Amino acid sequence: MPTFDDILEQVGEFNRFQKQTFFLLCLLSAAFTPIYVGVVFFGFTPEHRCFSPGVAELSQRCGWSLEEQLNHTVPEWGGHGTAFGSRCRRYDVDWNATGLSCTDPLGSLAGNRSSIPLSPCRDGWLYDYPGTSLVTEFNLVCEDSWKLDLFQSSVNAGFFIGSVNIGYIADRFGRKFCLLTTILANVVCGILLVFVPSYLWIVIFRFLQGLVSKGCWTAGYILVTEVVGPQYRRTVGILYQTAFSVGLLVFDAIAYAIPHWRWLQLTVTLPSCFFLLFHWFLPESPRWLISQGKNDEAKKIVSDIAKKNRKKMPSHFEDIKFEDDDEGGKQSPSLIDLVRTPQMRKNTLILMYNWFTSSVLYQGLIMHMGLAGGNIYLDFLYSALVEFPAAFIIIITIDRVGRRYPWAAANLVAGAACLVTALIPADIYWLKLIAACLGRMGITMAFEMVCFVNTELYPTYIRNLGVMVCSALCDVGGIVVPFIVYRLVEIWHELPLVVFTVLGLIAGGLVLLLPETKGRVLPETVEDVENFHRLTRLVLDSFTTLLHI
Repeated sequence: MPTFDDILEQVGEFNRFQKQTFFLLCLLSAAFTPIYVGVVFFGFTPEHRCFSPGVAELSQRCGWSLEEQLNHTVPEWGGHGTAFGSRCRRYDVDWNATGLSCTDPLGSLAGNRSSIPLSPCRDGWLYDYPGTSLVTEFNLVCEDSWKLDLFQSSVNAGFFIGSVNIGYIADRFGRKFCLLTTILANVVCGILLVFVPSYLWIVIFRFLQGLVSKGCWTAGYILVTEVVGPQYRRTVGILYQTAFSVGLLVFDAIAYAIPHWRWLQLTVTLPSCFFLLFHWFLPESPRWLISQGKNDEAKKIVSDIAKKNRKKMPSHFEDIKFEDDDEGGKQSPSLIDLVRTPQMRKNTLILMYNWFTSSVLYQGLIMHMGLAGGNIYLDFLYSALVEFPAAFIIIITIDRVGRRYPWAAANLVAGAACLVTALIPADIYWLKLIAACLGRMGITMAFEMVCFVNTELYPTYIRNLGVMVCSALCDVGGIVVPFIVYRLVEIWHELPLVVFTVLGLIAGGLVLLLPETKGRVLPETVEDVENFHRLTRLVLDSFTTLLHI
């Protein structure tokens, strides 16, 4: 009896209907960008210093330039850009006092500048930035800088909790229903986030955005891969992720044009309202309908596919079913199955580590770039552009070279590039930027590859559970990475890159311990996974023996 893939061969595997669906869902993928990496612009931390009453008046009276004013009134200004004192401490001096010298105002108060006591920034900060960000509005600097970490961690915590719940909704009520409800919730939370006055409510609505947005993106990924034929599935999945890279470019341009974070948030949220029109333009997944026994609805959608693709409707559609529907003795998925046998346990632990590492390096490099001190818009543009060759390299290598070696090489390149970036002096900025972009390209490849290799390493009955559990470590990485980046830069600006180096190199080495899945039939049972491992070991041992003869 025919399967749904057999039906697609007759009505079209990737024709006009699928291309329209693919294009619409790529718009959804691109719109996910401001939620995932929005902290770079929403939480941009400009150069800043304490506001000291009376300094501006004294500077005007003495005719100082800005640089002279900073040298005379800001502690440790020689270490500007790295010194905690220049940003978070001020001289405990009454600058309104009469008799202050214009040539050496501190010297007229004390013989030695180092003997003048310092105090916290009790009157706020001055920011060298024409726009606004969360940091400038709520003064998330110095002792309160951890609140910016919490802002980004909250959205990743939402990803972590929402992935399971939204995944259940998609499996229980359908992909289309899941898409529409999460789009609506995301729009509401995004608009409310613009108008709430307090930091606490901003974190709450950011968390709620995370709760629905990643599940929405994932539901779109599932839907677009379920309506195309098997030979197009992997390429479509990679290009769906590439649409996210297009979103990076658009987001960068909008952020450059709108440097005020609330207006920026509103601008990137409002277009998502149009996604509610998907109700009339997107189909429900026929595969999901068939799995729920709703063959009449599935038949109508297949008829629409055939009509739009200008193909003939197959006469035997009533017999359509999934390949595994007739299999006897179906196994129920269990968490223990992921670690019950040696090879499954090894696969699970390595995949979990790689999901974690991919998230930490991908988000971490973006966050660290925002602190590099260059032109944030150009740096973001360059690092986003390298994601396109990353996708191209994956497409041309995975079916020629395989999965394991390109994946391992991507992690190793990412780790090595982070180390090189850390060691290049700051005055050779162009070389530092090139190394950082290579690291970004490497981790982008690794991130995209772990998405589909994960599905190829687990047997059918536990595949969805395996992907869900392993990818949860991606969100754990997203929760901890703000604290890794924003806290460690206070010790040494390049220290996060050293941490990324270690994580990336270990990830690359561990990938080499996984089996190659190129040209391999997907496993149906745990025994298939273990037998494939034994067969691989046997072939390697035989090859080694021949070399010694």
